[in-house]
Amino acid sequence: MSAQDPGEQTDLGVLTGLRSGKRSFYPEYVRSAERLEYAVRALDRISGALVRTVEGPRTLVEAVVRAAAEHLQADRLLLAIADGALRAARPRFLLLCGGELVDHEAGLDPEVREQLDAVRSRPWEVELEPGGPGWVRAPMTLDGEPVGGIVGWPGGGVAVADTDLAILRVLANQAAVAVHNSFLFHAAAQLRGRTEQLSEAAAQQARDLAARNAELQEAQRRLVEAMQRQALDDERHRIARELHDTVTQYVLSAGMTVEVCRAELAEMGPGPAAVAERLAPAKGMTQEAVGRLRAAIYALHHGAEEPPGSLPVLLKQLSTVHLSGELKVKVRVEGAPAPLPPEDESSILRLTGEALFNIVAHAEASRAVVHLAYRPDELRLTVSDNGTGDPAQLRRSLRLSEAADLAGRHRGLVNMNARARELGGTLSIRKARIGGVALQLRVPLDVRREES
Repeated sequence: MSAQDPGEQTDLGVLTGLRSGKRSFYPEYVRSAERLEYAVRALDRISGALVRTVEGPRTLVEAVVRAAAEHLQADRLLLAIADGALRAARPRFLLLCGGELVDHEAGLDPEVREQLDAVRSRPWEVELEPGGPGWVRAPMTLDGEPVGGIVGWPGGGVAVADTDLAILRVLANQAAVAVHNSFLFHAAAQLRGRTEQLSEAAAQQARDLAARNAELQEAQRRLVEAMQRQALDDERHRIARELHDTVTQYVLSAGMTVEVCRAELAEMGPGPAAVAERLAPAKGMTQEAVGRLRAAIYALHHGAEEPPGSLPVLLKQLSTVHLSGELKVKVRVEGAPAPLPPEDESSILRLTGEALFNIVAHAEASRAVVHLAYRPDELRLTVSDNGTGDPAQLRRSLRLSEAADLAGRHRGLVNMNARARELGGTLSIRKARIGGVALQLRVPLDVRREES
């Protein structure tokens, strides 16, 4: 081949970047290009190691150790975390030796142990041991602070250049960041898993609470039903006691008095004897009355189980207890029923029972009306009759009975007035539109709705 002219040599210099015609320059250029290619391959291995952050800290550390060992062609390579740094990072050190990974200190040779202690105990700079193949070290830094390092024993015949040390430092520093990020990533994943567990536990607890709440509401409903039944039973038993202790005894006394009078009239001669004969049916009538009273008492003591319900329903059931041939009771409800606490409904029910019993016992009435009216701000209960009672006299009797116990008379009115006060309401006595007496209870509803 003929020698190149100066123009061709200039073009070659432009294309290759050469500016010298010395014979030693081209081999140096080739070595530089080889080192550059080697460095690019090393950076590629580094990037391949660092992208394994999501696989966990150990996988990341293993990849970094293998990439660094491949770059240095090292048979042994150590990566260690300094004491007190990256406390949560695991493993704390990893040694690649003869292709095997070691993360326990037992059996480490003295040279590796010395390097491990150096990395753990103090900061240091990159250092190449003078003479022979030796070993190289690169610090791992995070935010400018040393957190560990990489120590490698390059293979025989490998000349470690400044570019190799720079690549090792890059790998070490990026490994520190990647280990820290990997820990944060997996810690966040664990927290997310824990959050999901807590969320599921909270949802399960909410379901359990809903079930317990349903059970509690069912228990409360049964308790209200029991209280309502108890109120009706108490009213029946009270009426039965009153009938047994008063009305039945009066009827028996009347029958005995009639018999005594008949006997005396029979001894007084023909005229009185004729009167005594006319009184004979009274004996049978009193016996029949006593029999009916006893049957009524038995029925009251052994009443059937009524289904519980709202206050209007309970009042209608109560009216049947006082229903007799002499008194017809009608229940009227006005407005939308408002829920009340069970103890309040029980008190209103007992007050109504007292009023109806007084009508049966004293008013000589044939008709009674129980009017329950729900107003926006209050409840009104009016019990009216068409009997012979005098409202003014009853008001005077109530005042006197509250001042002193008049041999037990008119205690029913006193009890009703006391119940009205316990409910936060008032009890009034006035003339009824149907001719007799009207007892009216007025109870404010706003507070009671909030309580219920």
